[in-house]
Amino acid sequence: MQKQKEYNSLNIENDTLNIREEIEKYLIYWKWFVLGGILSITLAFLYLRYTTPQYSAKAVILIKENQKGGISAEMKAFEDLGILGGSTNNIDNEIEIIKSRKIIGDVIKRLNYTVSYFSSGRVKESELYNKKSPILIDVVKKDSMFYEIDTILKILPITSTEFKLISESGDEVSTNLFNKIIQNDKMTFKVINNSKSQENFLNSEIKITVKPLNGLIDSYQKAVSITPVNKNSSVIDLTLNDAVKNKAEDFLDTLILLYNEDAITDKNLVSEKTKNFIDERLDTIGITLKSINNNLKNFKVDNKLTDIKAEAELILTILTENNKQIIESKISLSLIQSLNQELKNQEGKEEEVLPASLVPNDASIAQIISEYNRLILERKRAIRTGATKINAIVVNLTEQVDGLKSSLNKSLQNSEKGILLKLNQLEKEDAKIKSKISGVPMQELELQDIRLEQEIISGLYSYLLKKKEETDISLAVTVANAKIIDKAYGSTRPVSPKKNIIYLAALLFGGLIPFAIIYLKNLFDTKIHNKKDLEDNLSIPFLGDIPKSDEKNKIVIGGDDSRSSTAEAFRLIRTNLDFMLASSKNKSNTIFITSTTSGEGKSFISINIAASLALSGKKVLLMGMDLRAPKVTEYLGIPDRKGLTNYITDDNLLLDDLKFNINGIKSLDVISSGVVPPNPAELLMTKRVENLFTIIKDDYDYVIVDTAPVNLVTDTLLIAKYADMFMYIARANYLDKRLLAVPQTLYNEKRLPNMAMVLNDTDPKRSYGYGYGGYGYGYVVDEKPWYKKIFNKS
Repeated sequence: MQKQKEYNSLNIENDTLNIREEIEKYLIYWKWFVLGGILSITLAFLYLRYTTPQYSAKAVILIKENQKGGISAEMKAFEDLGILGGSTNNIDNEIEIIKSRKIIGDVIKRLNYTVSYFSSGRVKESELYNKKSPILIDVVKKDSMFYEIDTILKILPITSTEFKLISESGDEVSTNLFNKIIQNDKMTFKVINNSKSQENFLNSEIKITVKPLNGLIDSYQKAVSITPVNKNSSVIDLTLNDAVKNKAEDFLDTLILLYNEDAITDKNLVSEKTKNFIDERLDTIGITLKSINNNLKNFKVDNKLTDIKAEAELILTILTENNKQIIESKISLSLIQSLNQELKNQEGKEEEVLPASLVPNDASIAQIISEYNRLILERKRAIRTGATKINAIVVNLTEQVDGLKSSLNKSLQNSEKGILLKLNQLEKEDAKIKSKISGVPMQELELQDIRLEQEIISGLYSYLLKKKEETDISLAVTVANAKIIDKAYGSTRPVSPKKNIIYLAALLFGGLIPFAIIYLKNLFDTKIHNKKDLEDNLSIPFLGDIPKSDEKNKIVIGGDDSRSSTAEAFRLIRTNLDFMLASSKNKSNTIFITSTTSGEGKSFISINIAASLALSGKKVLLMGMDLRAPKVTEYLGIPDRKGLTNYITDDNLLLDDLKFNINGIKSLDVISSGVVPPNPAELLMTKRVENLFTIIKDDYDYVIVDTAPVNLVTDTLLIAKYADMFMYIARANYLDKRLLAVPQTLYNEKRLPNMAMVLNDTDPKRSYGYGYGGYGYGYVVDEKPWYKKIFNKS
């Protein structure tokens, strides 16, 4: 019970992480890390050598935010005309408009980016940007079908006037002349010689790719980055990475240009509609006014009228004031009827903007028309940026337009009724006044009617001319949405790939791969390797370890002059045996050697321990009691002979008949196992075995017994009572750590007396600070690896 507590305490203490040990686990494979680093750096160099560098182009613009009343600073001079207005610009909305498929598609079309040119190199192709290409193709017809083409052409100029057309597979298709129309199954085009010097492009193959427009739009939408400088700023950065710096610069500049053109077109839509409406009305009213003027002239000529009678002056003054109100009412009525007619013309069609600021003295109708036009423009912009009619935003805008349209109809109808009532009253008043001037000649009254009509039409004509001038001014002063702060400017150095980062990543990756391999190898490694593995898992005393031996001779300690580290290890174990057997008062010490499984080196250690003790002047007997798989005679290189099985089964056989010696080791006697019996366990339980140990203890100082593995058979446990000590062998890099539970259980249960562990076949290179390369001091010096010199200078 006390031993178990010590074992548990030992395991708890060993849970502490030993950093030096962990580092040495990896430093022992330093060659792997060096090789990984060299390979990764080489791959990084090749990647950088043959990867097309990317350059970054950047432009900066300011989205002009509309100020008070939706009027920009540039437009304040025309604020009093009442023709300007709108809502403030939303930065997020403007960014989406700039990145819309329509605008990016227009940029690609204008710059002809669907066609690209490449020169072939040894490993990679280099893009030739438009005019820098020695040849260009001019597509005769760029219709909607052209922008769906996905094809590759290869041109090989052979003279300044001729070239070869080559297929993708490398076969020659035809020989053609420059500037002559060529037609294939996809398009009609001609090839233009764009090189000033023939030597620069003759016999150099140029690859021409034609890509579908939609695919390019998708690519550029992902590639173009449009971001505000900060949350509260209207300044926007536009960036684009491309293998050709000038190509990215031109794209950004053209993108800004087309965005501004689109914004100006939107702003002028209402003004254009108003201008067209006024022009139509002016043409009609002009004809009417001309006819009235002719009637007035003819009437005066026919009736010889030159002046108005004095007695009618006062009445006519009143009549004139009344007529003025009639004129204003009829003008308003005419404009309202015209707007009503415009609304009726749009029924069953998509709503368009209405003429603005045509209704005098009615601010509510003017406000409704302004809001109506704003919603129409907002809905058009949403549809143009890709939204469908069933989109939630478009549906919401349509509902608002319908509501305003209904309100506008009602307002116009109410206004028309009010004007008609007022006009009716004015006309009644006019009739009363006219009845009071019955003395005025009928010709003068007729003349007054003609002049009244003339004034009405002339006033309407003058009003429309004023509105036309205002509309022309609004068209002339329309400004763009975006102010260019910095035109597109490309970086002089490539932004990718970044050499320093690539090399650093390659170096880390080159070290990570060996690290991961070693880590996984260690993680799934369940074998024991060194003394620490035994100390961490066992509370059994440790006697020593035996380094790996490359010698073919199984007796490594066969002479006094043996100086190998393995021989020195056996000498050290021989010394430690004195401590293990110090409490024994027996004249002869019996040492049993066993292991968990076969193949752990029991026979090898038995032979060399026996030889080591014999060379120290002790009389030693080595017995092979592994009756199932005897190895002693095989290791000693002698043929099979009679042994213990023969002695146990034959009462007439004497021990002296079984003993033999090893050349060079006089004090060592050996008894082999003999033939393999069918019932080894039963043989070991006989009285003959007990008598055997009684006899040999009187004749030898040490009896070394090579026994069977305890985890496979019960043979060793049957004869354990004859042992003064058990030397339990565990082979490094062979025994599974989980099997260490076997010796620990035997030790805890005291089934094997005086147990001690011996670690066989250790590799000093894998000792992680627990190596034993120092065996053989004064004879053989094992050079320490460089990493151990750093961490252990002693």
